[in-house]
Amino acid sequence: MKRRIAFAMAGAGALLMATMPVARAWDKGGSNGKGKVNRTLLISIDGMHALDFQNCANGVSTVNGGAPYCPALAALAKNGVNYVNGSTSKPSDSFPGLMTMVSGASPRMLGVYYDVAYDRVLAPPQNTTGNGLLGGTCTPNTNNGTSTEYEEGIDIDQSQLNGGAPSGDGGVNSIDPTRLERDPFNGCKPVYPNNFVRANTIFGVIHKAGGYAAWADKHPAYSSVAGPGDGTNLDDFYGPEINSDSANFIPLTHMTVMSCNPLPDQAAVAADDDYTGSFQNIQCYDSLKVQSIINQIDGLNHSGTAKAPVPNIFGMNFQAVSIGEKLIYQHGTVPAGYSVHGGYLDALGTPSESLYQEIAFVDHSIGLMVAELKKQGLLDSTLIVISAKHGQSPIDPNRFFPIPGHSGTNGTPPSALLGAAYLPDSYLNQIGPTEDDISLLWLSPGASLSDALTILETPANETLAGIGEIFAGPSLAPVFNTPGVPPNDPRTPDIIVQPNVGVVYTGSKKKDAEHGGFAHDDTNVMLLLSRTCLPSSSNVEPVTTAQIAPTILQEMRLDPNQLDGVRKEHTQILPGTLSCKGDD
Repeated sequence: MKRRIAFAMAGAGALLMATMPVARAWDKGGSNGKGKVNRTLLISIDGMHALDFQNCANGVSTVNGGAPYCPALAALAKNGVNYVNGSTSKPSDSFPGLMTMVSGASPRMLGVYYDVAYDRVLAPPQNTTGNGLLGGTCTPNTNNGTSTEYEEGIDIDQSQLNGGAPSGDGGVNSIDPTRLERDPFNGCKPVYPNNFVRANTIFGVIHKAGGYAAWADKHPAYSSVAGPGDGTNLDDFYGPEINSDSANFIPLTHMTVMSCNPLPDQAAVAADDDYTGSFQNIQCYDSLKVQSIINQIDGLNHSGTAKAPVPNIFGMNFQAVSIGEKLIYQHGTVPAGYSVHGGYLDALGTPSESLYQEIAFVDHSIGLMVAELKKQGLLDSTLIVISAKHGQSPIDPNRFFPIPGHSGTNGTPPSALLGAAYLPDSYLNQIGPTEDDISLLWLSPGASLSDALTILETPANETLAGIGEIFAGPSLAPVFNTPGVPPNDPRTPDIIVQPNVGVVYTGSKKKDAEHGGFAHDDTNVMLLLSRTCLPSSSNVEPVTTAQIAPTILQEMRLDPNQLDGVRKEHTQILPGTLSCKGDD
């Protein structure tokens, strides 16, 4: 088997403007003139493929009577640029996918490979996390090594929607600092999510320029979007915990988006499931963040309880489409209008009933945001960016092949082939090696890379693990930095296994698909930039979601070169004409 680079670096884009101002004055509440971008609304529809947008905007003969089923998104495309050949980060997990989108930097620069990963320098948390990352000791001024976790396990109480925050409805104060990994070269202090990432973000640049910055996402850990610093780059952050017990659902004050009290799927509630186990309840979860955006458009904070500036950069992620793509419903009779299996009916991307419902919900929600911007006289001065942190694989349901599978007989994941002799830290810390439709493997100190590769490349084991391609050593280093302790990169995996298309490393009965890998279905996501003054156009050039960040800054008349990713990795703005008559 060849071990080689199977993907290209970021696609070419337009040259950065060299004369952009470092800072600008903000009219925080007003339109600042038609044709001038005063704010950006950034939306990630997690899982939304370019194909999904094509199908919903044009219609599919067997869905919705053949009529289009995302009218709000289609309307935005009538005044915007649709990039049909866009790629998200590699790996295509939510954590690197989000951070790439808001920083313009690659996972290797960010040091972000998955929300559960490994660092050869950091020390374990003081106390065991909610997901079982064991607490341990921190030896100052030496390389310690630990698994890293930046998801629900660092919450004070991950069963609660607000993460167990002592006050408020969820945010940074939901994080238990004793559950954070520690930096032995900084007094063994806990490493908050925003300081785990190694590059700055658009939130920091815009906040520094006097703008008001806000974000809403699925974990308190995703306050990482603030970027390095003291955390004040985010003026308003909302992180309701998606993996909390749905029985603990609490709507925001004055909810207008949906009526979710009580939650519509009480079977899932009775089973103590979180929001990811229900096609209906995930919509109620997402509606919290939609309401927060509408509140902010109306000049309030995210909860609607106090006046605040309309943000200059704000947005959220939707989980509904991702759940609609991969969930197999587990709570008895499926609700009317939904199907037991989410995902697709064929290789053409025809959505199941459940996925159709999720796409329609997200589209309606985006329509509400657009309508509120128009109502407040802000639409003409707002750049709207719609993309996705990741796709989902496989689209073709006939390609889905879970390993080890529901019965545990379909095969063996790469981590199990290597076992505790090669991966002791992952086994010790319980949360395990990172495997979805990719396998990221950090070997224990002293373990032989060549011996591990020999095990994985044995023909019988290649079949057992559904291995398509292996990246290690020379094939890994050019794209992901050389793994090891400094001066090498302490976060780079030793081995990355990309399985055959359709293989998902899972025994869960809830999954029809997953993400994280390098496959086309994982990475080819929707990417639309819309302004009321733009004509409709479609761009077929290869682009990446990393190009979103510098493009936002340029459109807001700020210097993209303020981003570390732009300066160090030469990330380009998106190609095509985004300027309008009346722009500076």
